[in-house]
Amino acid sequence: MLFVAGPPGRDSESTQRKVIPLSEAEEKIPAAEPTQKRKKKRTAKSYAISFFIKIALTAAALWALLTWVGGIYICHDSASYPMIKDGDLCITYRLGTLSQGDAVVYRRDGKIRMGRVIAFGGSTVDIRNDYITVDGYGLFEDVLYPTAAEGAQTAFPYTVSENCVFVLNDYRSDLSDSRSFGGIPLSDVQGRVVFIMRRRGI
Repeated sequence: MLFVAGPPGRDSESTQRKVIPLSEAEEKIPAAEPTQKRKKKRTAKSYAISFFIKIALTAAALWALLTWVGGIYICHDSASYPMIKDGDLCITYRLGTLSQGDAVVYRRDGKIRMGRVIAFGGSTVDIRNDYITVDGYGLFEDVLYPTAAEGAQTAFPYTVSENCVFVLNDYRSDLSDSRSFGGIPLSDVQGRVVFIMRRRGI
């Protein structure tokens, strides 16, 4: 039971008291609103939209990675044999500075080729008696095949143009390198080979 007193200042005997049942008092108290709202269930459409957004973001990240950072290429010839064999998968890294002796992937006449950097812009390359010199100094390599200038379209000694590199195949009997093309613009170099995966003869 809930007792309600009358106005103050009156005699207690003359004061009327009104008795309100507790159940009625509780009904007059407004119910508290829930503090947390229920989460709406996701629909199949929202899941599909979220899925395709993730795919698009992943594809954009891969495109940027393969365009500006590195690349994946498959060798289709034996010009870089024995280091890179026909059918090998090569991963390149575009960032950083090239060094003499680096194996690189480059584009020439719309075709992807692979070779080894021998000299940079401003250097003079000479090939005589199967022996290579760069700026008058002998070039020591681990290449198995002798380097010949016979049949080359480039006249030696040859001075490499600025912003270019002089590239030779590891399989030196194949003249489809700077002995025929001259200097390769750095803009055509797709990157330095950092990983090779054998895909044949495993």
